[in-house]
Amino acid sequence: MYVQNDLVKIKSGIAGNVGHKVRLKSKQGRKQIIVREGVIENTYPSIFTVKLDVQNDIPTSERRVSYSYTDVLTKAVEVIVCEPEDSSEK
Repeated sequence: MYVQNDLVKIKSGIAGNVGHKVRLKSKQGRKQIIVREGVIENTYPSIFTVKLDVQNDIPTSERRVSYSYTDVLTKAVEVIVCEPEDSSEK
């Protein structure tokens, strides 16, 4: 059984990474995993939104996806925060 504190930790972790680039691995059924990259755009009480990187097949449209925090809790979606590039090379 899941504890309410787990959900609070997930919410605060995602809220702390708004504006950061992430890689999303979502399970779409039997042995099907979709990997996408984008930037966490907003957080809301029940969901968070990610603006996806531009795909080659759809160059002019912006794509956004939303996931609930329970998707992360139940491991239907895995959120991997990408390390920021080293900005010391100026």
